[in-house]
Amino acid sequence: MSTLRESMAEQGFESNDDYDFQVRCLLKGSPNRIRTLNIQGDGERRKTAFATALAHALDTPHILYHDFSDEEPPTPEVILPPGTDEYGRKASAVDPLDDILSEACALSEAESTVLILDQLQAADFREHIRVHRLIRDRRWLVRDAPYYANPRNLLLFLISEAPLYHALQRESFRVWVGRVSERRVTLSPAELGLGVDAAPLLDALNDLFGALDASPTRSEVARLLDDLTAQVQTEEHLVHALFGRCEGIDRERMRDPDLLPVLSRVIEKLRDYLDIEQIVVGRGCEDVE
Repeated sequence: MSTLRESMAEQGFESNDDYDFQVRCLLKGSPNRIRTLNIQGDGERRKTAFATALAHALDTPHILYHDFSDEEPPTPEVILPPGTDEYGRKASAVDPLDDILSEACALSEAESTVLILDQLQAADFREHIRVHRLIRDRRWLVRDAPYYANPRNLLLFLISEAPLYHALQRESFRVWVGRVSERRVTLSPAELGLGVDAAPLLDALNDLFGALDASPTRSEVARLLDDLTAQVQTEEHLVHALFGRCEGIDRERMRDPDLLPVLSRVIEKLRDYLDIEQIVVGRGCEDVE
């Protein structure tokens, strides 16, 4: 069985950090409230990727998304003709937030549903209050018509670049999603499908990551190694490959003259590794003959 981190990586969000504990806290929340996750951090749209990947990793049948900064929200699948009241006046169109919240409530009656409310800083403060009331009362009002949410099935993910309304924040469980992983992992040759002769090269790379204060993920390291063994020949090549493959790499730091010996050591170990590989391949060809 794959871990939550692995499942989220399959859905497009890869990180060395493990969010299993935070998610368990969220899911074990109060049954009398709509369980709400406030996704904070400096990850910008990475927070959106986190929310979407987590919703899929939880095997949620219904995942709904609303972006408050979207000036032209998508057209609903069903466009209802304008109605009239008892005086013959045409009713205004349903607000996109009301439309998606009422749908989320209706879907949650029978099946698990995640609603992602993104860029809440662009919402009117009164909408923060309405969302808080939904969490507390499990009810959303649209023109005095109530839509009831099932707290066992509905999860609410909130993303904002500014502080939430205080009462709304108190009802949420916060999780931090950084621009890059906070946890640094040291991968062995076996974890990357390499032989033990790759250990010196990986040691040199790990020293380089430490000097750069970088924490690349497993797939980033794997792709970087592909570039190293097929393309990289100089320290300049290595700098470009690092920046091209690894998120959060400080490009200016890589130009620091003090870093040159660490870069050169990687190139040295790379050449040693390639020489060993050529010898192994040559011996293999001799055995075939």
